Amino acid sequence: MNIFVGSLPFSIEEADLRESFEAYGAVDSVKIITDKFTGRSKGFGFVEMPNDDDAQKAIDELNGATVQGRAIVVNKSEPKPEGERRSFNNNRGGDSRGGYGNNRGGDNRGGGDRGRY
Repeated sequence: MNIFVGSLPFSIEEADLRESFEAYGAVDSVKIITDKFTGRSKGFGFVEMPNDDDAQKAIDELNGATVQGRAIVVNKSEPKPEGERRSFNNNRGGDSRGGYGNNRGGDNRGGGDRGRY
């Protein structure tokens, strides 16, 4: 079972998270999600456990538990349906980025009218 773990302290290491879950059974993998530019933890991660019963016991007992002063959120991770990826245009519709495009206000590159007609 793939388990989502949120509200993690930014200082927690994957080894510490693994240890917390191994108290309930075998752990296949642990991944804390980090910012790709800074490398800093984003405060959430995923734990994979092969035994669903052990995983459910870990979820039941660790959800709301305090880790380094923070109450963590632990629940079964459900994969996102394919069509629900995050939109980067904030649903504004159209392209309102401005900048260059077809509305530059004329062609100011100079050079006269060499063969433009």
